[in-house]
Amino acid sequence: MKEAIFIKRNTEKWQEYEQTSTNDPDQMTERFIELTDDLAYARTFYPKSNVTRYLNGVTSTLHQKLYSNRKEDTGRIKAFWKYELPLLMYESRLKLLYSFIFFMGACILGWVSAANDDTFVRLILGDSYVNQTLENIKKGDPLAIYGDSDQAGMFLQITLNNIRVSFVAFVMGIFFSFGTVSILFRNGVMLGAFQYFFYERDLLLTSILKIWIHGTLEISAIVIAGAAGLVMGHSLLFPKTYSRLESFKQGAKKGMKIVIGLVPIFITAGFLESFVTRLKMPALLSGSIIIVSAVFIVWYFVWYPAKLYKETRSFRLS
Repeated sequence: MKEAIFIKRNTEKWQEYEQTSTNDPDQMTERFIELTDDLAYARTFYPKSNVTRYLNGVTSTLHQKLYSNRKEDTGRIKAFWKYELPLLMYESRLKLLYSFIFFMGACILGWVSAANDDTFVRLILGDSYVNQTLENIKKGDPLAIYGDSDQAGMFLQITLNNIRVSFVAFVMGIFFSFGTVSILFRNGVMLGAFQYFFYERDLLLTSILKIWIHGTLEISAIVIAGAAGLVMGHSLLFPKTYSRLESFKQGAKKGMKIVIGLVPIFITAGFLESFVTRLKMPALLSGSIIIVSAVFIVWYFVWYPAKLYKETRSFRLS
């Protein structure tokens, strides 16, 4: 739409937000969402206009108020999970798609490589793991490795390691996204080779029903952490109207929020791997856990963000 129409349509709302303050965290968050939506539109179509600078100032003021309101910590946390993180995931949806494509491409490569090279699985997974698993297969319990460790210690170790991997995947985005892609590639190849190892021994379904009890959340979170790294890397590659430093600061902040949002996912995955995966359970039960986990990931990180974005948009393009 023309700039004059855009301004006329939204001026009354902007003035109301400036002149009428509120301390309600939900209302402030809704206003912030609407203003950032307007600002994003203005930056796209009127990057050098006064209205863009004006919206940037109004949004910055509200942002500072939103984050400095320490008396509303409970409401702020609620707003983060209910609004901020989902909307950030919608904004980062293409990066999430790219992360998923990179990871799945690496999985396929790992599978194909293992199928065509007998030494590949040992190269990727290590002789110790392969030998122990082969021994467990002979004993009739191919995944006994998940029941050999102390549960509490295993939970702490796995959770901290998963958080570390996600943080590394994010931080490596500082190398213009290439570092993040390399982390996704390495983990994807490992997963592909790992699954082929069991497929080759007619144990693919057995491994899926066992490992993906925790792996659904764990692997999904690594892919999402990869998206966080791509958000930061993209901010360096394409700063748009900002200086590269300012763009990087914004990208790093957004990516860090995504990684922080993954901590409960990794804690849950660590709990499942330490206390549930080791249990002998019916295929229907383990399959149900996997499906519920997958549905949650798709709902919260893909479907709900898109739905929330559509609901909070304050205008439609003409």
